[in-house]
Amino acid sequence: MLNLSSLLERFSERTPLPVMARGLLERHLSGAALDDWFENVAEKQYTKKLLFSSLYDLMTQVVFRHQPSVNTAYQNAVQPLNASLSAVYAKLNNIETQTSAALVSLSADKSAALIQEMGAEEAAIIPGYRIRILDGNALGARAHRLAVTRSSTAAPLPGKSLNVYEPALGLITHTLPCEDAYTQERALLSSLAEQIEVNDLWVADRNFCTTDFLTELQARGAAGLIREHGQIRFQPLKAMGDAVRIETGEVSEQRIQLTTGGKEGILLRRIRVKLDKPDRNGEDSIYLLTQVPPEKASAAELADLYRKRWKIEVAFLKMTVQLRCEINTLGYPKAALFGFAVAAVAFNALAVIMAALRVAHPEVDIEQEVSTYYIANEMANMAESLDTIIDTEDWQPIADANQADMAEWLVTLAKRAQLRKYKKHPRGKKKPAQPRSTDPKKPHVSTARLLRK
Repeated sequence: MLNLSSLLERFSERTPLPVMARGLLERHLSGAALDDWFENVAEKQYTKKLLFSSLYDLMTQVVFRHQPSVNTAYQNAVQPLNASLSAVYAKLNNIETQTSAALVSLSADKSAALIQEMGAEEAAIIPGYRIRILDGNALGARAHRLAVTRSSTAAPLPGKSLNVYEPALGLITHTLPCEDAYTQERALLSSLAEQIEVNDLWVADRNFCTTDFLTELQARGAAGLIREHGQIRFQPLKAMGDAVRIETGEVSEQRIQLTTGGKEGILLRRIRVKLDKPDRNGEDSIYLLTQVPPEKASAAELADLYRKRWKIEVAFLKMTVQLRCEINTLGYPKAALFGFAVAAVAFNALAVIMAALRVAHPEVDIEQEVSTYYIANEMANMAESLDTIIDTEDWQPIADANQADMAEWLVTLAKRAQLRKYKKHPRGKKKPAQPRSTDPKKPHVSTARLLRK
């Protein structure tokens, strides 16, 4: 067990989850080690007076909602920064996109190692494959703060990113930032090639359904499960087989061969999901393309897996609502994308906490019962106390601990958590709204009189 100071031990007894989160951040990305990492990753940007770790700490406070803005975080820093606010923004606005991408990968690697050490990795959905869900995320419009945006009412968009989510770990493992918000997501696919590994199964929407991407997956010993795009060209080799009933409709499949410019391409399974009810786009049939052999997974199993693609969209929602990945005042693309990357790091820290809770409370369905919203809220409430009372040296035993001791400490603290404080309150079925009456002569009413009726 870790040898912590009496003050930190008292905090970990009473508020274990905020201490876990802070401990993870101190262990994974802080101080001199983070600055050394930055020097190795950055290509053009360099360190003068303002350390990268200081900039990261400021952004972390904003992302975790400890502070409302970078400006406020700067003014309330426990130790004054050796740089002006202008210098802080100047460095933020020039954080290279490869630095943001590498930061997310670094946090994912360290978080994955801890989750695996705790034995909290979830079982493979399709045996023999590592599921990786791919999706894009466009950053929201920013305030018209930059001079180049003030002459127009058009919303200034600071960029987008491709992101990879691994459901077995609950982590965002990779992000590919792009400064141009108008870039097509599929144009970024070539940058993903190095991330494709043998026995990966990439699940993606039709935006990513290209002949080149499907062929690249197969060439690297991986597979895809991608919704068919209307522009994809193929030759049917068999008619659709018999339909099988699933929860949302019927599933059938056929064998096809992709074609490009009249040339024969790779062989694929084409799965048709005929829905009982049309989706929100009014479509009643969905077609999926995959290289997964029938003996590895049936069409029904693959259709069910595709439905789980929404998990990455839930991750984006958590990063926006529970954390703060959309910082409206950061208008420069590099700064906005760095803010998103730090939010992904924070999301991964929460994923480690959820993994520890699964191990500590095996009798509880943590994903269904525990809300990360309340965990993030408690972390924000406790942040100032931890910053003010706990010295930097008090976190050192956590930073120095080996993997096994760190995993044991996380599970021990997770056992102390009072799960009632983080209980989810799922919303019931929506009831149809009653039509409202309108009377131009009565623009307001007395609530008390309505209640007395």
